[in-house]
Amino acid sequence: MPVTFSGGDPLYNIDALVPLATALHSRGVNIWCYTGYTFEHLLSHPRYRSLLEAVDVIVDGPFIESLRDTSLLFRGSSNQRLINVAESLRAGEVILWKSDF
Repeated sequence: MPVTFSGGDPLYNIDALVPLATALHSRGVNIWCYTGYTFEHLLSHPRYRSLLEAVDVIVDGPFIESLRDTSLLFRGSSNQRLINVAESLRAGEVILWKSDF
């Protein structure tokens, strides 16, 4: 069962989001999180680390109307990335999520 955090920016409520994400992830729930922040920004702020450890995929970057592309999978504009969080944390660099379909 997947869970997606989105709408506005869920990271504006980081103190409530981390315990929920951690509890769900510990039960094997696959978690995606949409944020206007970049992955690099999240890595540079320690308060986001525990969230990153509980999220499987981050869709990062703001939606930009001039970059809108309806052919993209799971995102609305071409500046946004689908990031495999666990692999990125292990590698120390952004590793993009790859679709099985």
